[in-house]
Amino acid sequence: MFGDLFEEDFSFISNNHCGKGKKSKPRDSEPPAPRDFTNLSGIKNQGGTCYLNSLLQTLLFTPEFREALFSLGPEELGTLDDSSKPDAKVRIIPLQLQRLFAQLLLLDQQAASTTDLTESFGWNSHEEMRQHDVQELNRILFSALETSLVGTSGHDLINRLYHGIVVNQIVCKECKNVSERQEDFLDLTVAVKGVAGLEEALWNMYVEEEYFENENLYRCGACDKLVEASKSAKLRKLPPFLTISLLRFNFDFEKCERYKETSCYTFPIQINLRPFCEQTEMDDSEYMYELFSVIIHKGGCYGGHYHVYIRDVDELGNWQLQEEDRLIEDKPLRETENAEEIENPLAVLKGIFSEEESKQIPVDQLGQRLLEKKGVSWNKKYRKQYGALRKYLQNHPQIFHFSPDENKVGLKEKQKLLFMSDSQGQDLQSRPQKNDVQWKAEKKPTRLRDSSAGHHWFDLNDSKVQPIKEKDIEKQFQGKESAYMLFYRKSQLKRPPEARGNPRYQIPEHLLNEMNAANTELQKKRVECDSANNGIDLHLHLSSCYKFHNGALHPSLTWKESVVDLTIDRRKTLGDLRQSVFQMLESWEGDMILSIAKPLPAGLHLYQILDGDELTLDGVGLADGTDIFVWNGKEVGGTKVMTGPDHEPVVVNVLRLAEYNEGGKGQHFTESQHVFSCSTKLGDLHRALAPSGGIILKNSSGPDKEAKNWEVFREEDMKETVKSVGLTDGCSVLILDSHDQSFVNVSSGNLTAFTYDISWLQVKNFCRTEDEEKPVKITATIETVMSDIKRKAIRELQLEEELANDSCLRPVSRNGKLLSPVPEDYTVKEAELKMGSLLGLCHGKAPTSTQLFLYFIVGSDQNASPEMEIVVEETASVKECLNLMLEKSGLSGDNWHLRRIDWCYEAGEALSQENATLKELNVCRGDTLVITEGKLPPKGFLKIPIWWFKSSSHRKHGENAEDKVNGLTYKVEALQVSSAGDSPEYIHTDMDLCYAGSIEIAGEASLEDLKMQYVLIWHLLICHVQWF
Repeated sequence: MFGDLFEEDFSFISNNHCGKGKKSKPRDSEPPAPRDFTNLSGIKNQGGTCYLNSLLQTLLFTPEFREALFSLGPEELGTLDDSSKPDAKVRIIPLQLQRLFAQLLLLDQQAASTTDLTESFGWNSHEEMRQHDVQELNRILFSALETSLVGTSGHDLINRLYHGIVVNQIVCKECKNVSERQEDFLDLTVAVKGVAGLEEALWNMYVEEEYFENENLYRCGACDKLVEASKSAKLRKLPPFLTISLLRFNFDFEKCERYKETSCYTFPIQINLRPFCEQTEMDDSEYMYELFSVIIHKGGCYGGHYHVYIRDVDELGNWQLQEEDRLIEDKPLRETENAEEIENPLAVLKGIFSEEESKQIPVDQLGQRLLEKKGVSWNKKYRKQYGALRKYLQNHPQIFHFSPDENKVGLKEKQKLLFMSDSQGQDLQSRPQKNDVQWKAEKKPTRLRDSSAGHHWFDLNDSKVQPIKEKDIEKQFQGKESAYMLFYRKSQLKRPPEARGNPRYQIPEHLLNEMNAANTELQKKRVECDSANNGIDLHLHLSSCYKFHNGALHPSLTWKESVVDLTIDRRKTLGDLRQSVFQMLESWEGDMILSIAKPLPAGLHLYQILDGDELTLDGVGLADGTDIFVWNGKEVGGTKVMTGPDHEPVVVNVLRLAEYNEGGKGQHFTESQHVFSCSTKLGDLHRALAPSGGIILKNSSGPDKEAKNWEVFREEDMKETVKSVGLTDGCSVLILDSHDQSFVNVSSGNLTAFTYDISWLQVKNFCRTEDEEKPVKITATIETVMSDIKRKAIRELQLEEELANDSCLRPVSRNGKLLSPVPEDYTVKEAELKMGSLLGLCHGKAPTSTQLFLYFIVGSDQNASPEMEIVVEETASVKECLNLMLEKSGLSGDNWHLRRIDWCYEAGEALSQENATLKELNVCRGDTLVITEGKLPPKGFLKIPIWWFKSSSHRKHGENAEDKVNGLTYKVEALQVSSAGDSPEYIHTDMDLCYAGSIEIAGEASLEDLKMQYVLIWHLLICHVQWF
């Protein structure tokens, strides 16, 4: 399965060891997270390497293996720095394994990477994504290590720790002769199917005997005949570490598919192997083994996930269970004492906020934090009694503080200090409560005095490490998530006292120095990253550089000169911010007020004042990019400034009917923008926009949608404010004076006679080609007449008014092509124009409603003939249209006809009725016609080209009749794609065909008639050749 996974191929070696000669690889922007409360390091999953991670953690927590590996120094293994030297003998796999173990023991990171180790295997990214069998990996890894350590003092490392011997014996019943065969093993494979547990499986393998009797006899070598015999197996030599693989995966021969055994299969924490051994006279301690690792497989036979339960023999980790697990006996009492606190969500939410370093949490993520902490959602536990989470937070403004945009919420600084002091007092005066458990309170919490000291178990699941109880192992006896490999160690193996709790024990000096340097670098990067993550950029707007007009603040200088950028740590206080601003503005005199500002379409507007110097910037909701206005809190440039959301300026689009209405159809509008405070009464707005009376209408669909109708503001609406009636930035209002109201019929507050969308079209000047001009926007409705649009476009483009008599509007396609001009008496709706379309203002008069604008080309090749334009009456005949096109293209003669252009942009159907009008033939405005050479045959006749094929005397030598037919078929097919007008000189000279002319024949003629005309032409051709 693994192939040459562990071959030491130097072309795959990475020199990546703590920055020395590191390969160029993408690096994360942030340093890895430090270890959690367990003080143990996990291993990152490279995509499908959970089985490798589980095995590596087992080897790491086998102290005898780890220390034996560390005992091999650079003088035996070489160094990674020398790996690129051609003559150096560097044993890459043990070196990378040493380095990985050192990282797992000493490097302060949550999870180590196995990238360098797998690269030393020659493992590519494809292998990293594939999941393999952990049992097979164990055997191949041991084999690779043995090969790599040949010639060193660690050559027998694997055999010394894992090698055992099984002896198979057959005893003859007659002569008592014993025939035996010895087998070495590094791990034992035991059956799971049909077996209750490990001890029963070992009993079946090493105690039960198999008998040869009746028809199944054994040929004894001593007796030289078939005899009755017994067969058995025993453990002859026990290794210090016993690895047992469980045969969870089997094959169902009836269904022809693999399956996983999920039945209950027990295994003991301690096991006595005396009954299964050949020699049983030694002391019991020689046969006692203790479980220290269980590799677990979760999933099915075709895939899944591995993790491992490991006993921390040297007590390197901090083992601490959740408070409710350790004090399970006091649960009824605790629930009684804390009933009020559990039911009160305030204490739970305060606890969540107190654990957050960022001070504020997005409201939409707070529910997820509650679910993670309590194991129950807000909706399920509290919503019925306290309502929605956001509403509950808003109902407690004295405790919770929202950010200006109300997307984040945090605990007010005073409440946080009170909660922290209360929590500390409880910790000192009373025993811990369920809701006060702090998993990450300290880096190295005090060890618990537990009766199971030295028997602390951890679940190492890739990057995640968490403590478990010994009894949790029983959960892995059965099911889809169950034990797959068991690792036992001899009970006689005792650890030295100096190894207990000492991860640096027996680690070589050069690796200690390397890890110390790496930790120093990690700490430096974390400090830098912490500073970068908590730094925010604030934009300071100075009041001396602003003036207040038209309802908002506007810079009197350029934007760059009016704004000062300041970078500050979000954990600092408002007092620190104020001090920093004072230092930047040394010339500032008088009081300094800091207000949150926000750029609006009308200008800069001020909101709440930042008050409370003891509050942190993060606590008051200052985020990266926040705008802050620095002023005296009263006026700017002598003008009093109103602040807060109730005085936000709103930009309103005001439309009025124009004084003239060209064309007799549709309406024309003038447009202007006005700014009002959102607290302005509608009556004041009415007096400002329509002092002489009239009515005001609002676009009811908003600025970004197509309006279907307009809503009329009534007399009772005049007491409402701009904000309450829904007028926001960009909304349109229509002012109709008394003389304009005749255009509409107001019914039930809506316009019923005038319901057209007020929008715009774009017009670009194509009359001048020397300068590139930007299009202008022209306000229009679907009933606006094209002549009005043209006249306003000429005025907006600042062109001569006389151009209106010699210009037209032409739609522009997406690829930039000018389409046919639009008649000036058409409305936008009749011209089938979409609002926002681009029109081109071009020279030339637009066609009338009885004229057609057509495109035409000569021949079907666009590259050879450019596309031309012409305007003709729709009552003109095909012949008249052809003559006008010939005249414009500079052609003459009567050997031409017109064809339509097909969807492939090639010459298609011919316009054969020369006297029919274009309207009768359904030729439409914008169509493209093709002038094609050649006269059309009379009505009812066909024009058929004639080709001669050379006689057989011209065939190549050896060419048979079948080849002749095939070749002729191919050449005729080639001619079928040729133009009907091709003359002989356009035909490939390497063909055996020659052009003889064409025949005009009635469509009802028979093939015999066609043949007679063909023979006649042939005779004429022969006579012509003989004459010359």
